[in-house]
Amino acid sequence: MATTLKRAVSTPLLYFFILGDVLGAGVYVLVGSVAKESGGAVWLPLTLALGLATLTAGSYAELATKYPRAGGSSHYATAAFGPAAGSLVGFCMLAAGVVSVGALARAFAGDYLQELVSLPTLAVVVVFLVALALLNIRGIKESLGANAVATLIELSGLVLIIGLGAWLIVRGDADLDRLTEVGTAEHGVIGATLAGTVLAFYSFAGFETSVNLAEEVKDPRRSYPRALFGALLTAGVVYVLIGVVASAAVPTDELARSSGPLLEVVRLAGGVPEGLFSVVALVAVANGALLTGIMSSRLAYGMANDGLLPPVLARVLAGRRTPWVAILATAAVSLILALTGEVASLAETMVLLLLVVFSSVNAAVLVLRRDEGEPDHFRMPTVVPWLGLASCLFLFTQIGGDIWLRGLILVGLGVLLAVVNVIRARRTARETVPSNAG
Repeated sequence: MATTLKRAVSTPLLYFFILGDVLGAGVYVLVGSVAKESGGAVWLPLTLALGLATLTAGSYAELATKYPRAGGSSHYATAAFGPAAGSLVGFCMLAAGVVSVGALARAFAGDYLQELVSLPTLAVVVVFLVALALLNIRGIKESLGANAVATLIELSGLVLIIGLGAWLIVRGDADLDRLTEVGTAEHGVIGATLAGTVLAFYSFAGFETSVNLAEEVKDPRRSYPRALFGALLTAGVVYVLIGVVASAAVPTDELARSSGPLLEVVRLAGGVPEGLFSVVALVAVANGALLTGIMSSRLAYGMANDGLLPPVLARVLAGRRTPWVAILATAAVSLILALTGEVASLAETMVLLLLVVFSSVNAAVLVLRRDEGEPDHFRMPTVVPWLGLASCLFLFTQIGGDIWLRGLILVGLGVLLAVVNVIRARRTARETVPSNAG
């Protein structure tokens, strides 16, 4: 009998996993990027993005409780559309994950760390990824315990920013009129809001990685919807409040130019050491890499179990019951990406890759409605996956041509993998029929 993953993830651990992955390192640069696209009313695209993300999250909640397996999005696409689609979706998700971990490893070795201590970038990247892999192999409970601590630190830093921003507003050093300013020199009100929403939507990405833990959740039918929607709501509130105080406290042009927009709030408020945010940012980056690394390894494990990747990736460490081969393989690819310095160009395609995945998940919910799955699983009203699919198709239209060019190269590799898997499956079927007939 195949060794299964250990069900050790409680609702609080799952909540912190999702919250930590949604907040991630991006929140520290998000506000400036959105302000550049939409104007001073940063809270508006953040709120719209939360609504769009919640639609697709509803589809994930239904499928994760209906099919609580580590394959996640890949497994859903396989069940709905066949192994070719499952292979493509899994590859897109896996590609986004390993690129993200490589990028975060590179970011960890960057300016935030160099401000505290000067170390060789390549050495930091290697040690960082090896440490994350070892923690991941040690066990899901230990990994998520570390994530819970890191997420609390990350949240504390964001709450501090909200408090400092509120203090600036109270003492009269903020301009509340900026909260109603929508539009830029390039875009009018609607165009600016939509441009900002696309960026903000990406900031909520991360919730989808949690479905790969469904096989390790103690009671997925009850735990997963509560943890998912609770974490999204928490992140949404934090993001909107950050958007409000940062926009009110910092002039829009200055906010848009800054690569560390939250640090601008700290400087204006005074009283808090700026070095503190280097430490908090490093914790956020490490936490994001840990969570994405967990997702990537579980996805590779699940795809191997579905026959979409080499079976060696489905091997589980006997004592720890963690997918050690998948962990080492995904960490190795992330290391190669980080050391070659090609992560920046690939990272820009992540939105496109995730939209491919999200579209397939929303469509899979509709196709699999007649399949019973696990008894008493969570179920969304039919209109929700339809709206989720429509939101993904709309966001596709907002992606630039240069990103499409790079993204289609990766999608093409996923299609090639799908073709190979289909040919292999047909060959296996032909070889099986004679033996069964005899």
